[in-house]
Amino acid sequence: MSAPLYVRFRSPIPNARGVQVGVFALANGLAGAGKLNEDEHARWRRSNDWFEVAYAEPTRTHPAVYDRTVNPGAVAWFKISAVELIEKTMVYTQLLDAHRVAWERVETSFPGRILYEDDIQFIATCEANGG
Repeated sequence: MSAPLYVRFRSPIPNARGVQVGVFALANGLAGAGKLNEDEHARWRRSNDWFEVAYAEPTRTHPAVYDRTVNPGAVAWFKISAVELIEKTMVYTQLLDAHRVAWERVETSFPGRILYEDDIQFIATCEANGG
């Protein structure tokens, strides 16, 4: 068995489309619903701002990567070597924990069909990886 090379932080339960959404979307949902207190909202906003500056947004160069018609079930995975990105993701998991929103960390060596890749992350279909 190969050592895990990729990690994903996601909901343990699929949504209506059958996708186990990532912790960024889960935390964004809390913020959008007005469920974060002032301090939590500030941490969420700072984290989102940091990620937007620090890492490439795949849809900027590959606009259809998350298109539900073209790539149904596409999800993001982080390379296990992306230590800083993984550490910064903990802000989102802490917010989820504070609001009792379930999440899980999943690791794999076989993420599915890769649609996009850069030095720290990639987007793959979830057919082979469970979302």
